Amino acid sequence: MNSFGHNFRLSLFGESHGPAIGVVIDGLPAGISLSEEDFTNDIERRKGGISGTTSRVEADKPEFLSGLYGGHTTGAPLAIIFRNQNCRSEDYEPLAGTPRPGHADWVAAKKFDGYNDPRGGGHFSGRLTMPLVAAGVVAKKILGSNIHINSRIAEIGGQSDSTKWPELLEKARAEGDSLGGIVECIATEVPAGVGEPFFDSVESLVSHILFSIPGVRGVEFGDGFEAARMRGSEHNDPIISTDGLTSKNGAGGINGGITNGNPIVVRVAIKPTSSISRPQQTLNISTGHIETLTIGGRHDTCIALRAAVVVEAAVAIVLADLSSRA
Repeated sequence: MNSFGHNFRLSLFGESHGPAIGVVIDGLPAGISLSEEDFTNDIERRKGGISGTTSRVEADKPEFLSGLYGGHTTGAPLAIIFRNQNCRSEDYEPLAGTPRPGHADWVAAKKFDGYNDPRGGGHFSGRLTMPLVAAGVVAKKILGSNIHINSRIAEIGGQSDSTKWPELLEKARAEGDSLGGIVECIATEVPAGVGEPFFDSVESLVSHILFSIPGVRGVEFGDGFEAARMRGSEHNDPIISTDGLTSKNGAGGINGGITNGNPIVVRVAIKPTSSISRPQQTLNISTGHIETLTIGGRHDTCIALRAAVVVEAAVAIVLADLSSRA
């Protein structure tokens, strides 16, 4: 389904090349101050146009259809849309009948009996992360200034030294290829006791929404997969104060599905962009033959470059939902 959350509940809608994309957020308390300017910073962080990203740049001006009056939320569902104004749907006409490797083209056609909108990936497109970022802006408003959530690109193409990223990106672009990356998000000042055991654990909910972001291939908290290579004496976090502060943070701020008062640390693996200009093999559905596919159009060399703010929004949405349940 296209909805997430309980008390802070959001629903995404729209397609990459449709008239607009958007989000409806239900469960918002009345009286939250909100304006177009509140969205500017995070919208800019997600935009394309810089080296290594798509040349498709949208204005992405938020339009409020309901739930906002006089600069404050009304308590009714908040509906926000973003117009699609820089589409080149003709770029996707040559792809009809030849699903792109790594994309949802084939499974979308199967699930929806061919009635899905294939232009730009339709509803499966990374374009739908724009309304997710918008929901993150609202979530941060609910959390207030006490909880701080910050994300960064930790790695591109297996390289953590950012000074080497431009060269790696240019080499991949010149070869018609793409790169993956890792985004790290840290939430501080989250009080202890947030979350539930088992199915609504903080890790479960954060992982759930993070895996809804197109291109996410892995999620880890604290020591993550490295914990499997440690001993208990290395991974355990000694408690050193009555407020739960630990001398290290191998658990990533969560024990038993519940926050322990230490920073929440989550890292997300983003796959290399699937749409590459390098020739690939795929099935021609009409003929039943394998043929060479060359993808044109405008695509990111590395989608991780624009993913940090999306990951940040996802974590904020979960924390806002959990705080609303308290």
